[in-house]
Amino acid sequence: MRRDEHPTAATEAKVRLKGPTPGAPASFCAAAVRHLQAGQPIDAESCCRQALSIDPDYPDALHLMGVLSVHAGQYDHAVEWAARAIRRSPQAEYLATLGIALRRLGRRDEALKAFDKALQFRPDDAELWRNLGNVLVELERPIEAVLGFQHVLRLKPRDWDAANKSGRLLYQLKQWADALAQFNRCDELQPDHAPTLAIRALCLRHLRRFEDYLADNRRAHALDPANAETCNNIGDALQSLGREEEALQWFDRSLRLAPDNVKLLNNKGFSLGQLQRFDEAFAIYDAVKRIDPDNAAAEWNVALLQMLKGNFEAGWAGREARWKATALAVVYPKLAQPVWLGQGSIEGKTVLVHADEGLGDTIQFARYVPMLAARGARVILVVEEVLRGLLSRLPGVAQCCATSAGALPAFDVHCPMSSLPLAFGTRLDTIPAAIPYLPPPAKARVDAWDARLGACDRPRVGLVWSGSLGHRNDHNRSLPLRAMARILDVDATFVSLQKDPRAADQAVLLERSDIVDLTGGLADFSETAALVSCLDLVITVDTSVAHLAGALGCPTWLLLPWTPDYRWLLDRDDSPWYPTMRLFRQTETRDYASVLDRVHAALVSLISTMKEGSAKP
Repeated sequence: MRRDEHPTAATEAKVRLKGPTPGAPASFCAAAVRHLQAGQPIDAESCCRQALSIDPDYPDALHLMGVLSVHAGQYDHAVEWAARAIRRSPQAEYLATLGIALRRLGRRDEALKAFDKALQFRPDDAELWRNLGNVLVELERPIEAVLGFQHVLRLKPRDWDAANKSGRLLYQLKQWADALAQFNRCDELQPDHAPTLAIRALCLRHLRRFEDYLADNRRAHALDPANAETCNNIGDALQSLGREEEALQWFDRSLRLAPDNVKLLNNKGFSLGQLQRFDEAFAIYDAVKRIDPDNAAAEWNVALLQMLKGNFEAGWAGREARWKATALAVVYPKLAQPVWLGQGSIEGKTVLVHADEGLGDTIQFARYVPMLAARGARVILVVEEVLRGLLSRLPGVAQCCATSAGALPAFDVHCPMSSLPLAFGTRLDTIPAAIPYLPPPAKARVDAWDARLGACDRPRVGLVWSGSLGHRNDHNRSLPLRAMARILDVDATFVSLQKDPRAADQAVLLERSDIVDLTGGLADFSETAALVSCLDLVITVDTSVAHLAGALGCPTWLLLPWTPDYRWLLDRDDSPWYPTMRLFRQTETRDYASVLDRVHAALVSLISTMKEGSAKP
């Protein structure tokens, strides 16, 4: 019997005897308990049967027979004995034994009722709460199970088992901070337990505390150096910190322990790609495909590298692997109608175009919607609510719905928005780059923002310094606002376009009187577009505002990591997607200081030119 399933009456000898009269059933039951505790079940059963020969319905004897049946694995008999005891005298111990037997028989709903009833008799019994939690786990009711284990912890704060189970359930529920608190307790109660450190590290990863994630994995590795998963996780932590060369060493170490593990190979391939060691990366992905020909993650990663190198024909097709790779978590409705990827005529048909990736992707690929309409299609566009007001006025859109709206209008075929370039067979030299392709913001809104910005006596420069914190590559593409101070000493009006700044950046923003912050009024992208239309230049990291400004034809300077997202390609300072965009790339040193120094020099030159009444950026 497992530690968490021993009936309280048997293990702690809490059978309520009615008086140890020699020869009476109570005396035989007391002897049976002693035998059971001494590991003598045959003698214990003999005593119980003598008690029952005196009183066939003596509840303690009936219950002990149930306990003995549980020990013997005779769970049907245990249910019968415990049920007879309960009919005679309902008690918490009897109900606990019944619950344990029912659980072992797979009758979990009945077991749950038994434990719940037992707790009505004894609400302060930690073992009953533990058993309740265990059966709720098996019933796949994790939220209630957590509550059960938390009751155990209230009664026994130093119970490692309950803290561990609670933490794992909270992790399953994606309540990372609460799970971390429980694993912290586990580490305090039982330090240097490698499995606990490993899962606590994963909580830290989800909380984006990458240095702590790395530290816990290093501790786990010291305790269990032959664990390939821990070596991989150290590599993953280093990868998340942008330390790709070090990450490679750990992926190699993990692969020595598990040579054909495709997850480890994919991780190594990703680091090689980030280091622009493309031939080696492709070789790794070829190895993955030999082991697992249907591996979607490898197909996806190869596609991104192909596109980064300008091979769009192979790249667009490969990106369709996103539908097979669960780790990519593409949000897209299940639709009965066929998908359209460029095959066949769509004249006279209603085509549903549904957003399937980020806000920036939606803006970038919105350029294809008028092209659909030009083929004679009636286009229904489904996008995020914050984009609906802006994109509903896009030429060729018959109807624009929010992704959160629920039921979709009738349509004939559908095409994911990020599949439109594939459907139109886009090559590097055929990118539809006419701008602006977004409808101009309403003049009244532009005028309102212009008035709020005040006198236009010097260039207005919009700033965005960070993207989504949850983005895998955020550590490469975002930078702290304090770093932007290198470019703020020029004669310009700087305007924040940064929505939801991080806490440290918000503190800096409050300190700086030289950055105008009106972002509280940016309710959606229509408002952002109107504000951008009042600016002379936007300087931004790789985020949705970059696409918005580029699509509006606003001069845009984009700050890029050394190995950027596929759409920005390599070794060029312009973008085939946005003709008014200028790219400022990191060098192989992969720091933004030199990038910002180049931006500063360009900004000084631009302002000088503008003061002389010359051209745009």
